[in-house]
Amino acid sequence: MVYAGEAYTACPATMDHEILKQQIDAVSPEGLEGGTAIGTGLGTAVTRLRNDSLPSRVIILLTDGTNTAGDTDPITAAEVARAKGIRVYTIGVGSNGEAPTPVSTPFGVRYENMPVEIDEEVLMKIATLTNGQYFRATDEASLQTIYKEIEQLEKQKLTDKRYSSDPPATPMAFLNWAFVLVFLTWIVQRIVFRNEQ
Repeated sequence: MVYAGEAYTACPATMDHEILKQQIDAVSPEGLEGGTAIGTGLGTAVTRLRNDSLPSRVIILLTDGTNTAGDTDPITAAEVARAKGIRVYTIGVGSNGEAPTPVSTPFGVRYENMPVEIDEEVLMKIATLTNGQYFRATDEASLQTIYKEIEQLEKQKLTDKRYSSDPPATPMAFLNWAFVLVFLTWIVQRIVFRNEQ
């Protein structure tokens, strides 16, 4: 999902990483309404993950600012994600102060230094509501480290979920079934033996 003042699906769900990379490289701010619609971006991502049969549904919400656009409140979108069993990891990127920001003009998109302030409180609340986690990335290296940490967290959660939903088989369960089968065999043999006499 790509979002600014509005959101759209840049690439449908796929396991083909090359296509995904191509679609990410093709993303451009041109034609997008300005602003930061965190709630709209998150809400749109939630609708893309509405398939209940997936074993793990996770959204990584990456933003460099505060919610300044869109009709959906970020906390409302987080509550919908929680209701659907979707975990959201939030990442605040960049630093507070000024940063080059794309601005649409009649002559195309140009970058202007604009004040940047990350709403960490909202990002933490989204993560907490959805059983996710909030991270802060100040450069590309820290962002790569965060992605690796999220990958490890998800592997651990899937392992825990698998163990909790599939209890280990115990010898007693097999013995119980063996006893039932022996008993049924004994009854059938007695009935057949009686009928033959």
